[in-house]
Amino acid sequence: MAEFFQAASPQNVPFGQNLLLIDSIKCPCGLVQHRNGSGIITLKGGNRYEVTFNGNIAVPEGGTAAAIAVALAIDGEALQNSRAIVTPTAAEQYLNVTSTAVITVPCGCCYTVALENVNAGVGGNIVDEQTISVADGNLTVTRA
Repeated sequence: MAEFFQAASPQNVPFGQNLLLIDSIKCPCGLVQHRNGSGIITLKGGNRYEVTFNGNIAVPEGGTAAAIAVALAIDGEALQNSRAIVTPTAAEQYLNVTSTAVITVPCGCCYTVALENVNAGVGGNIVDEQTISVADGNLTVTRA
């Protein structure tokens, strides 16, 4: 198991960008690689991983209260089935989200995984390309 925490809390994450992470518990087998301060984690092939993010997200001060979302992304592409969506009614109203995905990496390959600020895409209250604030976030990678 490897566990990472966000580099700063709260951290403003622009639309389409990754949450920056720091190491806390490293994978003893070297199957999960990460560079401190980066938002990208590399998973080595021939394994199946369960990746889980848990944290609090909000619209930062000065933003428009509307549906916001995060999702796990593989090689830069958001997994739509891992989207976690909340709708704060005011700026700086933090709501807890959890996003989980099981990722199978083929032998001889590596995948990169990150938590990304994505468009909520729900209802008529969509605010495209809005920065979100993430507090107390952690991302855990477990070999399944």
